[in-house]
Amino acid sequence: MTRETWKHHSMPFPFEVSFEAVEADLDTFVDAVFGSLHSDFLTMPKGEGFVEYPVFERGYEVLKRATRGFRDLTPETVIDAVYKAPIAFIVLRTILGFTPPEWAEVTSRRSGVTVPQNAARTLDRAVRKQPFRQLTPSGGGTDRRLRALVAVACQLLAEGAPGNLSGLIHRLDKADTRHGLGSLRPLTDLGVPYAMVLYERLLGRPFAGHRDSVSELIGDMLEIEIETVLTDAGVTFRKTGRAERVAGFDQAPDFIVPDEFNPRVVIEAKIAEDDGTARDKVTRVQHLGNLARAPPGRSTSVRGRRLHSRPGLQDSTRGHEETAARHQRQVHLGSRSSPA
Repeated sequence: MTRETWKHHSMPFPFEVSFEAVEADLDTFVDAVFGSLHSDFLTMPKGEGFVEYPVFERGYEVLKRATRGFRDLTPETVIDAVYKAPIAFIVLRTILGFTPPEWAEVTSRRSGVTVPQNAARTLDRAVRKQPFRQLTPSGGGTDRRLRALVAVACQLLAEGAPGNLSGLIHRLDKADTRHGLGSLRPLTDLGVPYAMVLYERLLGRPFAGHRDSVSELIGDMLEIEIETVLTDAGVTFRKTGRAERVAGFDQAPDFIVPDEFNPRVVIEAKIAEDDGTARDKVTRVQHLGNLARAPPGRSTSVRGRRLHSRPGLQDSTRGHEETAARHQRQVHLGSRSSPA
């Protein structure tokens, strides 16, 4: 609510009258508050570590010159540029189109050097706060992780996007990375304002809108695998619908074996690609664990929620909170695995 909205509002707000007046005409005051709400999406706080365009553009030019217009995009030339002007590290990440955790994950898989997601976030934040504070090779853990990140980025940019991905779109399938360096170099030769394109990508995150629109499909991939395994094994189960209300459960699990009238096992399918998401989703597993452990007929709570125990429900979640955290990026089901 803005000062201008408040100034021109004819109906008094709840905080301007007595509690008795609000209680006597509650609906009217609720409508008054709701009517004054609006989205202020046109402006956003910059926050700490915001990178201004002139800073980003300077880093882009450093990287461009060091690699001779992206013709010599090797780990050695790139790491040298990053040490001289660390903001070039952010430019490199933006060309990839990855978030820091995503870059850390793919680096850990491809290089053999473990790059924790929090370490990648910390490094990224430190560079954004001090974009031109030169780095000194130390041979320590941060130095090894930095070199591994750069090396894997150079590999990916040289390879480009693979073809023949039926029903899928690859994250490198972008105008500047689709065909490897053959896509990247023309953008610097044809007068395209590539630095500005990258800067807007830094602010907007590539594929973000699409990722949001298919988030449910990603979860469905794991549920389909579970459903297939249960069916092949001849297990009787009940698959609940999205946001379905099931008697005895304050939030319905994804699968109930054999059914909600005599639940013996419940299955909650969750996919997480970073540690923050995994921490949020593991709460749901703890929730079901507490429900199973509660004595029949009694209730317990998780973070303020009231849970009512179901007789006969087996506690198959005990001890799995730690397991879920350890396997936060890939969920295995028998010999099948869900994509990270």
